[in-house]
Amino acid sequence: MTPTDERSPDATPSEQRARDVEVPIRLYKTITVFSTLFAVVAVVGGFLVIDAATQQSSLAADEVNLPIALLGIGLIAFGAIVYAFSTRFRAQGMGKSKDDADEPADNG
Repeated sequence: MTPTDERSPDATPSEQRARDVEVPIRLYKTITVFSTLFAVVAVVGGFLVIDAATQQSSLAADEVNLPIALLGIGLIAFGAIVYAFSTRFRAQGMGKSKDDADEPADNG
């Protein structure tokens, strides 16, 4: 690992691409579809579980079923992690528009 943090704006495009995994287009489509599906189901399910733990926000704070509420928060976090890791995959020949040399790196 280089001394420069991979997420820092000072990282070169080759260092930023080192985090990406290049896969065939068919696998990329499969990963994208299923990871998005799992992420959405986990996040929506997490909110439903939290809603059930608080009985539609009608309980006082000391009456909330804490283990179920934590399960809901865990599902939401799991969905976010699945989605974040799925963004590391790229199809062959695919790149980020910010990696192009003709664009300034500070364009937002």
